[in-house]
Amino acid sequence: MSEAAYVGRGVHRTAVEGLALRIFDGTYDEGDTLELPALMAELGVSQTVLREAVKVLTAKGLLDARQKRGTFVRPRADWNLLDSDVLRWKLAAGAPPDFFTDVLELRRAIEPAAASLAAEHRTEEDLAALDGSLTAMRSAGADPVLAVRADTAFHSALLTASHNRFFVQLRRVIVPALVARGGHGGSGGQAGPVPAHAEVVRSVREGDGDGAYMAVLELLDLPAGARGAGA
Repeated sequence: MSEAAYVGRGVHRTAVEGLALRIFDGTYDEGDTLELPALMAELGVSQTVLREAVKVLTAKGLLDARQKRGTFVRPRADWNLLDSDVLRWKLAAGAPPDFFTDVLELRRAIEPAAASLAAEHRTEEDLAALDGSLTAMRSAGADPVLAVRADTAFHSALLTASHNRFFVQLRRVIVPALVARGGHGGSGGQAGPVPAHAEVVRSVREGDGDGAYMAVLELLDLPAGARGAGA
């Protein structure tokens, strides 16, 4: 997923991004009521624009409103982390280590099953994408940016090859987390992770669903450095 700002334009985007920043940096903590006149002045926007920004963040689970209480920040447990903007804001604010533990647990539940489906449904185009990501992984050398790019391409291609529309959508969660994790001490382009990834591709190519399932579990259970940058 791209690191671009919220897709709205102009002052609307400014208001959404500015208000989200104040929530994620703790200016407004969960349960706090927003000071809307002060926000209008800080963000330099009209009441109409701010109201629309509040609607956007309400739809994403960050805000709510009650009579007599006003607009307030919802509990963090209600924030929609499956929303691409919410996840981006969370990662940009600095996610704690247990956040990535949760992501890895999600991946262990999803990616082996996706690989098993990929072994059944993969097309030649899917295999070409997986092979291309392996080639990029081998060629990344010590460049951490290229290594993370290759790793995210691999896992995106694997989810796509499942041909399950819900698994494919989870790229929006897994890819940004891989990119963020790659910025926190990935192993660069070491050759270590390539054989584990190649084993997944081999099983998918051979139509071995059980083998693909186990190969992904083994890949995800490697120490973080051995999985490669981001993985």
